[in-house]
Amino acid sequence: MTTYYDDLETRSADARAAAQLEALNARLAQHGLGALDDLAALADLPVLRKSELSARQAETPPFGGLPVQNVAHVFQSPGPIYEPGGISHDWWRLGRFLNACGIGPGDIVQNCFGYHLTPAGMIFENGARAVGAKVLPAGTGQTELQARAASDVGVTAYAGTPDYLKIILEKADEMGLSLGIARAAVSGGALFPTLRSWYADRGISCLQCYATADLGNIAYESPAMEGMIVDEGVIVEIVTPGTGDPVPEGEVGEVVVTALNPDYPLIRFATGDLSAVLPGVSPCGRSNMRIKGWMGRADQTTKIKGMFVRPEQVAQLVARHPEIARARVIAGRAGEADTMTVRIETEAQDASAYEASVAEVLKLRGTVEIVAPGELPRDGVVIEDTRSYD
Repeated sequence: MTTYYDDLETRSADARAAAQLEALNARLAQHGLGALDDLAALADLPVLRKSELSARQAETPPFGGLPVQNVAHVFQSPGPIYEPGGISHDWWRLGRFLNACGIGPGDIVQNCFGYHLTPAGMIFENGARAVGAKVLPAGTGQTELQARAASDVGVTAYAGTPDYLKIILEKADEMGLSLGIARAAVSGGALFPTLRSWYADRGISCLQCYATADLGNIAYESPAMEGMIVDEGVIVEIVTPGTGDPVPEGEVGEVVVTALNPDYPLIRFATGDLSAVLPGVSPCGRSNMRIKGWMGRADQTTKIKGMFVRPEQVAQLVARHPEIARARVIAGRAGEADTMTVRIETEAQDASAYEASVAEVLKLRGTVEIVAPGELPRDGVVIEDTRSYD
């Protein structure tokens, strides 16, 4: 029997639309904007892009003059972009997703999202508190210590990027440790079917959510695993990239989100991600709109190892070394882990000379390959994603 987080998950479409319109008009008033007569009129408002938000924040730090309140934390994401964080009940709305995962009182969640600067660690900790679970604030790295702690503490659930749990489990096997992890709540990267099956073979139920540092939870899987159910605290539109015009149901477009959080109301915030509306409702009984999940990027920004790599970062790498003509980042997979290869077009011979710059500018370590001048394709691509999502 399905246990819902609250009654909002199963309300009628009319009741949801009426409540969303009321909340939307309250958020618009915070921005000094007039009320709308219906939700469809939201499409007439301008789209807010990350580049614009970053520019606003540079002029009016730290939040660009937006009507932000009740701030407990300030986080930094690549760009840089600064996000506020609150500590009130389920501030980022992750509790709804963790409940769908079957996580609740009695669980100990090993939270392997980062707690340094970026908000993912706090986002999932806040959600775990909302469902009454205890948290082991593990953060990233130190896999042997992670495996030992999971065994000693009696961890029952994992939160983190999709592939890191496999690394912990394999390390525990090497150490002769038996772990009791039965549920996994993952985000920050693609959950490949082979990896989900690998977890299932070990008795671990693994579900994923679609969340961002700016917006919190946007959509999440339920045990039905048919698309992702849109969270009750946001309004999601799928639009033609670059225009903000909604596309027909089922057509792929850019995800634009309006957050109804009164502490940080973002109106028509463009995520840069591609998805499509999935017709119908979930067999689990949750009645909100569903999307097909992450289907790529509207621009070339790509998430690798849970971190975004942006075209402007590649440009910064090239500008740092005058002898580099071009650079191309290639996202790939080795087993169930993300890989990053940086191909640099230069007459220089020593690839290791650029490893420190790659780590500093791209915020990730990867393999550096030197190619001869003129060898990289002149197709405008600076970030190539070779991973298969089938």
